[in-house]
Amino acid sequence: MQSRAFKNKTVAVFGLGKSGLSTAKCLLEGGARVVAWDDNDARRAEVQKLGAEITLFTEGVFEDVAALVLSPGVPLTYPEPHPVVELAKAANVPIIGDVEIFLKERSGGKLIGITGTNGKSTTTALIHHMLEYADRKVAVGGNIGTPVMDLPDLGADGIYVLELSSYQLDLTPNWQADVAVLLNITPDHLDRHGDMAGYAAVKKKIFQNQQMGSFAVLNADDALCEQIAGDIDQDAGAAQVLISTTRRLPNGVSVLDGVLEDASSDNHIWQIDISDVETLRGQHNWQNAAAAVAVCRAVGLSDHEIASGLKSFEGLPHRMEFVAEKDGVKFINDSKATNADAAEKSLKAYENIHWIAGGRGKAGGIASLAPLFDRVVHAYLIGEDASNFALTLEGKVPYTVCGTLDKAVVAATNAAMSERAATVLLAPAAASFDQFPSFEARGDRFRELVMEVIK
Repeated sequence: MQSRAFKNKTVAVFGLGKSGLSTAKCLLEGGARVVAWDDNDARRAEVQKLGAEITLFTEGVFEDVAALVLSPGVPLTYPEPHPVVELAKAANVPIIGDVEIFLKERSGGKLIGITGTNGKSTTTALIHHMLEYADRKVAVGGNIGTPVMDLPDLGADGIYVLELSSYQLDLTPNWQADVAVLLNITPDHLDRHGDMAGYAAVKKKIFQNQQMGSFAVLNADDALCEQIAGDIDQDAGAAQVLISTTRRLPNGVSVLDGVLEDASSDNHIWQIDISDVETLRGQHNWQNAAAAVAVCRAVGLSDHEIASGLKSFEGLPHRMEFVAEKDGVKFINDSKATNADAAEKSLKAYENIHWIAGGRGKAGGIASLAPLFDRVVHAYLIGEDASNFALTLEGKVPYTVCGTLDKAVVAATNAAMSERAATVLLAPAAASFDQFPSFEARGDRFRELVMEVIK
């Protein structure tokens, strides 16, 4: 997309990561003058080659500037506004993000927005997959990876599926979705939003500006979501569709014991058993599936199209990713589980677990997982906090301090193969940075090691 709305105008771009660079490029192609800054030398050089003017953002920069495009990672309000934010406010310059520019440029099509503390990437990917599998013209982007300004213009028949973080919502004052999803709200990013009330208020923005004919999908099992649902009722704008994994909803989508029931359409109740869909195991994934079904029903998918999309979903890498199965032993890559709360979900989803855990531990370690220790046959500990994890497991779960991932995979595989009907689970409950540059690299290596060991 070209940013024609800013042709012959000056736009300041602060922060030149993936989205910042993409936005600067599109602004330049659309005829805007771009002044930009990033502390990274290579990023500055890259955008300068495209035609942007590189300058430190001081007070004089904001004269005759139409907008400041701010990187989502730059503090807007808490713990205190970045000095560049203060300068822009003093000059009465609008502060926006790349999603706001995207809204000005798309020529049409439906807009689906997904937010929530947990599960938004899987839900976004599942919705995109279901629409694509049903041969809809669809594109996915936002916080899930592809900057929105890199998405194609799909025209009036297209559907955009955007994952939005709280930071992005804070920078999109004109956000308006045809279908908006709020999965849950739990404590996160409070340093950026002040407190839970501030965080919830930003998440609520996913529903702003909705009108009659639009849909608001909310989790009935979440207290803050229920409160926001009441506010939407008073607005009398979007039609509400509630989801639950704890109770049957007469006018929503629920999943109980793996059976999904869609009662979101008038006089039409439809069920499907998703308990055997490996990529949607666990109550948290049932919540994601319920939200995806609510969205896809709202945009017109049939029973058959929804069923086909659910059954064919391959999941996201490193999020309870099914790697292989041999002689009754499953190998699951949940490298994205970088803390105990995340690891809890995969430990709940499997039994007879040979658990590979460890790395650079987070505050609290794995003590909160004690109620699930009876699901673990043996633990194989890696990384710099292996000894701390061992102290927590002492007398509760048999363990081996392996040190490295390669040793852990071999030991876990040999033990699991002797039992059959077991699961080798990488759910580290710790960061990867002691031995790997990222959780993705750790998960990729686990996948490689598994294939080498079982071949």
